[in-house]
Amino acid sequence: MTLEEVLIQKPAKRAQCTGKALEEVMLSAKDNNCLTVGVYESAKVMNVDPDNVCFCVLATDEEWECDIALQIHFTLIQSYCFDNDISIVRVNNLQRLAEIVRDETGQLEDAHCCLIMNPADGSWEDPALEKLHLFCEESRSLNDWVPEITLPKR
Repeated sequence: MTLEEVLIQKPAKRAQCTGKALEEVMLSAKDNNCLTVGVYESAKVMNVDPDNVCFCVLATDEEWECDIALQIHFTLIQSYCFDNDISIVRVNNLQRLAEIVRDETGQLEDAHCCLIMNPADGSWEDPALEKLHLFCEESRSLNDWVPEITLPKR
């Protein structure tokens, strides 16, 4: 599917396509060691190596929506991403995202925040990441600064 085809899709279909693209990018980034998982780990990376961050995913669900500390972290991360032109999305299924980013031992990690990094050698590129950047750009033009994406079910 070309980028032009993604743009003209109906919103529901586009959201589904975008969720699939996000899953592909997360798996590819994990395979290429370009994924940072966890709120605190992500904050450390943003502080130490902000130029290599290319995409941010925030995840929550009903259980965590009332967690004030987490919401403060989200606000700070969003502000940092806006100031540094990092595309950012929100995912409403924390459990599904955790399944995608789990480590080799099968252990689920704190997936409230995931960063996709540019590799130091520039060897990893993913066309699905371009679709996500385009989706975020289009959403910002519609004043949706942190668009929500629904990940496909297993």
